[in-house]
This record gives sequence, C-alpha cells and structure tokens, in this order.
Amino acid sequence: MMIPPIVPTPAATQKAAVPKPSSAANASDFQGILKDKLNQGIKFSQHAEQRLRSRNISLSGSDLQRLNTAVDKAANKGARDSLVLMDNLALVVSVKNRTVITAVDESSLKENVFTNIDSAIIV
Repeated sequence: MMIPPIVPTPAATQKAAVPKPSSAANASDFQGILKDKLNQGIKFSQHAEQRLRSRNISLSGSDLQRLNTAVDKAANKGARDSLVLMDNLALVVSVKNRTVITAVDESSLKENVFTNIDSAIIV
C-alpha cells in the first residue's frame, strides 16, 4: 500500500505578509538616529530641551563633543551629577545616565544656586 505524497495547499505556501513601515515611521526613526549621532551619547531631558528652546540656545557639533568629553572626564573621576560650565552656559548633567538635566544661559546665571551636584567641570 502506497501513501500518497502530501501536497501543501496554496495558503500554506504563501509567505506571511510583513507590513512595511510607513514613511512617517521611517522619518521618526531617522530623526532619532540622527539625534543620537549628533548627541554622541549625551541625551537631553525634556526639561533641558524646553530650557534650550525657551532661551534660544543651540549647541553645535563641537559643543556636543566638548560636553561629551566633559562627561567622560566626570565619569572617570566617579562623579554622579555634575555642573558643566561651557562658554556662557551652565548644564547640570547626570553622569551615570549621560543626560543633561537642565540648561542655564548667561543671563540667568546670576544669583542662581545649583544643588544636588558633586562636581563641576569647566570646558
């Protein structure tokens, strides 16, 4: 007695349709990747981003590199939360998370008290 071969049905041979991401998803992915590359490992909290926008502060690629180097130095010394003084800007950075917590421009620096920091870096 011969057993007939099993022939797959057309539904079984079709590949599952994989949805393609929308162009909006591609754009947001690209923006995220670009932002990560530009920040070179340094992130900005929502609060810091708001401060930068409201005070019309922009950081160049070289500024971000200087900030990244400063955070590396702070991490090597065991710092946890640092005040980074860069040109006319003060940034409070969580070294462990590599995240800028807040940003203060020159006009807001006077009479300001920075708390909960364990180090300061001047770049």
